[in-house]
Amino acid sequence: MAFIRPRLNDYYNLSFTQSEVDFTIPFLDEDIPLFVDPFLLWKSPSLQDNSLHTSLINCFNNIVSLANQNKEEIASRILRDCSECEEAGLGFSETKKGLKIGKHIIENIIKLFKDIPQIRKNGLIHLEEIQLYIEGMGPDRISDFTCSFLKSFLIDYTIEQSKKYDIPLIKIKSIDVYDYKKHDIVREHDLDLPINPETKKPVLLIPKRWLRKNTWINSDDYFSKFYPEIILKREDKKKINRVDILDYNRKNYDVVQSYIKFKEKIKVDCKNDPLFEPIPIFSTKRILNSILKLSVGREGNADRKYEDYLFKLMASLFYPDLDFAAAQSRTDSGVLIRDLIFYNNRSMDFLKDIFELYKTRQIVFEIKNVKELESEHINQLNRYMANQFGNFGIIITRNRIPKKIFKNTIDLWGGQRKCIIIVNDEDLQIMVSVFESKQRKPIEVVKKKYIEFTRKCPS
Repeated sequence: MAFIRPRLNDYYNLSFTQSEVDFTIPFLDEDIPLFVDPFLLWKSPSLQDNSLHTSLINCFNNIVSLANQNKEEIASRILRDCSECEEAGLGFSETKKGLKIGKHIIENIIKLFKDIPQIRKNGLIHLEEIQLYIEGMGPDRISDFTCSFLKSFLIDYTIEQSKKYDIPLIKIKSIDVYDYKKHDIVREHDLDLPINPETKKPVLLIPKRWLRKNTWINSDDYFSKFYPEIILKREDKKKINRVDILDYNRKNYDVVQSYIKFKEKIKVDCKNDPLFEPIPIFSTKRILNSILKLSVGREGNADRKYEDYLFKLMASLFYPDLDFAAAQSRTDSGVLIRDLIFYNNRSMDFLKDIFELYKTRQIVFEIKNVKELESEHINQLNRYMANQFGNFGIIITRNRIPKKIFKNTIDLWGGQRKCIIIVNDEDLQIMVSVFESKQRKPIEVVKKKYIEFTRKCPS
């Protein structure tokens, strides 16, 4: 079944929502655009997270120290193998396939531990600070290293959460895991883990509390707000580049540590980034007012503005009962159509009903900024409703529909048992009002429209 941005729970037909679980629900064909930030483990009130952070730092420091014991080949191999953790599914890859770091970066990491006396003696305090010394070490690499070194814990966590939420576990032949006692990568066999049904590879579940869009300690923040530019100014007034700053940092360890101490001091401001966060109430009202002021049709790019407003509004109004999947374009009979796609999480009776009655695993919302809905608009959505979209769809338009168009939807249900609900500006106003009052859920406005529709259908 061809889902739009398929997720693990959609494939296995599991009904939990992202807001209900402690972990990120993995996508099957792309990465989640967030990273594990070790600083969140360091500042966590959880002793377990603190202990994991200590283990992470000890592992990394120990590996690089091998190079100082004439075991550079071993250190290089482990660093390379731990620089990518595909099982975690984090980052910006669209193929679920990442690349490991190259020889040049590995050499620079080992050289860093040799060249800076304080690091040679005490190692790194925060893994993320390595970004301030070496080019090519961004939050994606920090995240991958963290997941690789903590993979043993993540395996146990994944098994625990999978059993809790009935995610199928498959016995896998082997998986590479970092062994804390041997300080090397070992191969564990016959573990029960979820797998990506597309690639048949194991999947690790990652706690949401560990994730950020960027690490708290990061080079962009340091470069833009902290580093002493006056020291780096050249006589020829050329613009300072990142290489200059990294070189300066390697020669001025204390300056970097001042930045680290500052970030530690304001640790209360470091919070995990949610996968989705609804826009504030005042923003929904502002967007609604912008929609109501828009003219119908395409003049002045009104149709595109209408679509953009609805993307932001609907994703927030329906959260967490419907997780937003995608906004996409498609062509039907030469007409470009814009859609909003939501995962049907079946988190309420109404959503369970349309899942069971209409086989709708994803809900499509078609957008029409027209003065009056026409029969062809109904036919366009009807042709699209199949597979994961089943026999249920929604059209968002501006005005109340003519009686003849409503009759078309009733006839469609009578002949093909397909249900198309029409939402207009008046309904949007009610949704925003409900969202503001917090007394009921905006999705219940759609439920009300559905009940009204079914009462008109022939028995």
